[in-house]
Amino acid sequence: MPRITRHTLGKKVDLMFTDLLELTLAAQYTKRENKRAFLETLSKKLDALKYFATLIWEAKGLEAKQYSQLSQKLSTIGRMLGKWIQSVS
Repeated sequence: MPRITRHTLGKKVDLMFTDLLELTLAAQYTKRENKRAFLETLSKKLDALKYFATLIWEAKGLEAKQYSQLSQKLSTIGRMLGKWIQSVS
């Protein structure tokens, strides 16, 4: 990844991954009546992460193969999160 991208968008994406992990852990241990709010926040952060990953790819910070693998994994996470949200509703 080029230096400028690594220190701007790359850093942002790295922090977003960490935030997602933290929110997932918090949602796991949150009471059922409060869980939906955590999961909706998690969903919004995941969407933002997908957006920033696309920006990095468009800025030539990721190769097409790397971006494809990442986007597939993020889509899988999104489907799993959607099912989790449905189970709480």
